[in-house]
Amino acid sequence: MDASPGRDDSDDPRPSTQDATGLAPGSLAGIRVIDLTRVISGPFASQMLGDHGAEVIKIETPGEGDVVRRQGNMVNGFSAYFAQFNRNKRSITLNLREPEGRQILNRLLEDADVLVENFRPGVLAKMGLDDDTLRQRFPRLVVGRINGFGSTGPYRDRPAYDFVAQAMSGFMGVNGVEGGEPMRAAPPISDMVASLNLAFGVSAALVRRERTGQGEILETALTNGLVAMLGYLAAEYFATGEVPRRTGNDHPMLYPYGLFEASDGEVAIAPSSETMVRRLLEALGRVDLLEQPRFADNAQRMAHREALREILNEVTRRRSVDDWIEHLNTAGVPCGRVQDLRETFDDPQIIDQRMRLTLDQGEAGQIATTGFPVKMREAPAMIQRPAPQLGEHTDEVLAELGFGADECRALRQRGIV
Repeated sequence: MDASPGRDDSDDPRPSTQDATGLAPGSLAGIRVIDLTRVISGPFASQMLGDHGAEVIKIETPGEGDVVRRQGNMVNGFSAYFAQFNRNKRSITLNLREPEGRQILNRLLEDADVLVENFRPGVLAKMGLDDDTLRQRFPRLVVGRINGFGSTGPYRDRPAYDFVAQAMSGFMGVNGVEGGEPMRAAPPISDMVASLNLAFGVSAALVRRERTGQGEILETALTNGLVAMLGYLAAEYFATGEVPRRTGNDHPMLYPYGLFEASDGEVAIAPSSETMVRRLLEALGRVDLLEQPRFADNAQRMAHREALREILNEVTRRRSVDDWIEHLNTAGVPCGRVQDLRETFDDPQIIDQRMRLTLDQGEAGQIATTGFPVKMREAPAMIQRPAPQLGEHTDEVLAELGFGADECRALRQRGIV
């Protein structure tokens, strides 16, 4: 199986950030994170913390591990899905159903800076780590959690995954074509957004701890993250009381703004102001349209969108996608090609930005993952270690706690690790 379709960054002659020397340690170097999360929401957050230098210890159930280890395409027996969200972590196995396992977790927390978890509300309390206990025993600990709906309210105990969050947040309801069914976003966007919010919240809490010496307990929810992302759609609903219509690839408040037909495909064109609309129409040779009352301003263009669409498509069909992209960018009109993933990862801009990285997974070989979205000059994100095998670092971490080899074997025999 080809582990890395499309162009690889291994052809780039420049030194990669993960190999660079003379750079400052990651911004979160010296921060220890105990990671109880699994699947996507949470693992993506802890990976971002690890990318920026934090030491992340992922705790998994003995013999099972994160369910994602068994999902998706396997590259020489290793899940590419798991690798995407779990680089820069050590893995230990720990049976948290047993008192001994929970005791070891507590010992890990004594020297930890951050604990992240994505259990349903109340699960951690059943392990003896309710909020009051966490505050009393670990006053400097930053506790970050992700759940489906929040730890209060009538839905607090409901299970939730990305699809449910997209549906219940209203996010799915505003996506899709007018008159069609609601449409989910293909990436697990509620998981990803919740992870971004968690990483931000943890980082903010660590900054506050530097000033006050006090830890924090914070949470974010899959549904809340998508509600916050509704942005101007929510603002329009608040202002008018009207539920926004689905507009497919068209902008709900601006036109022309969307996909237009070229001779060999489609071009995404996004003029966001009257100045840019004029630039677009000048570039298309149809600035005269602005003299027609039905196209004179944005309100009129929105009211006569379909008529304007057909007029513009008559022009854009005369040239290729590449021709229009060059022509419109030269004119200062935001535009781009609609790309599939092969085209995206072969794109010279994506290659330049190092948005495809390769993990050396030992016996599993090379596995490609997406790169670092935040580019820092002095202390850049780095690959410190690949995604771990299940329990790969159990003995190592236990030794750091003072357990001897015989004690580790005994714990393993009793099913604790």
